[in-house]
Amino acid sequence: MMEDIQGRFQDLKVRKMKKTLKIGVIAGGISSEREISLLTGDNIYRSLSALGYNVIFIDPKNDFLPELKKINIAFLALHGKYGEDGTIQGLLEFMEIPYTGSGVLGSAIAINKLLSKKIMAYENILTPDYVDLDYDKNKDFTDVKNLIKGKLSFPLIVKPNSEGSTIGVNIAKDYKQLENAIKSASRYDNKILIERYISGRELTVGIIGSGPIALPIIEIKTRSGFYDYKAKYVKKTTEYIVPAMLDKKVYKQISDTAVRCHSAFECSGISRVDFILDRDNNSYAFELNTMPGMTSTSLVPKAARAADISFDHLVEIILDTAGLKV
Repeated sequence: MMEDIQGRFQDLKVRKMKKTLKIGVIAGGISSEREISLLTGDNIYRSLSALGYNVIFIDPKNDFLPELKKINIAFLALHGKYGEDGTIQGLLEFMEIPYTGSGVLGSAIAINKLLSKKIMAYENILTPDYVDLDYDKNKDFTDVKNLIKGKLSFPLIVKPNSEGSTIGVNIAKDYKQLENAIKSASRYDNKILIERYISGRELTVGIIGSGPIALPIIEIKTRSGFYDYKAKYVKKTTEYIVPAMLDKKVYKQISDTAVRCHSAFECSGISRVDFILDRDNNSYAFELNTMPGMTSTSLVPKAARAADISFDHLVEIILDTAGLKV
């Protein structure tokens, strides 16, 4: 199952261009994921500096256009709205500044959970059943009951349509919890995804390079049984098994599906696809992240290490794909 992934990333053109590059690490911003973005950006900034690149840190919280004019390549580390939704990508396209990660289209598709589900269904990629809700606090909750009646059964998972890091995500085991979960999600988005909750093993696959290539699969085991914000970013609350202990056929099928998602969403450079594997070995893809975290607890760096790719090398691999947009 383990291939020589590290060996496929030895000849990076970006290393030959080092003296000509003026890199801006763009992180922070104004989304609900600002603090995690700052951690990701700081790690990337330190790595590039240590590698000898000419790099500055840019926080697009206020007027940052003068800073953008100083660079000729952008390393994006913005999580959430305005960073993963195609907004900053569109601005950089307009300014003709190459950038890391997916382009405008891929970013806009992936952050939209409902649109992502529709594309997965079209591509015959197994994903949990769902309904979408346009939230209106003035409407009677009976309308929600009628929406899911005959389509979904408890437990359910409720998510704002365009947020990451499991922000605003809750599990509902009855109608009262469902009502509270919808209200929680509505603080972040009026468009809400109500999805069948799949019990099983949580798995994730990082995708890197212009190939693209799947990194070793990680299995995530949490104390609470739910990979929420705390489990993601607080150390020692979650166990990570990499590579995941899976049947060879199942392992390959999940890796291949992750690459299919990456391609179907027209992603570039880096992404991460999350799965649930049920007791019958059915693997459900439920989300794709175009700008995975690069913190000390983040998943893609863990998977890269299992493939003998150091954090610094991973950063260079991502940088090397800048400008290769679909």
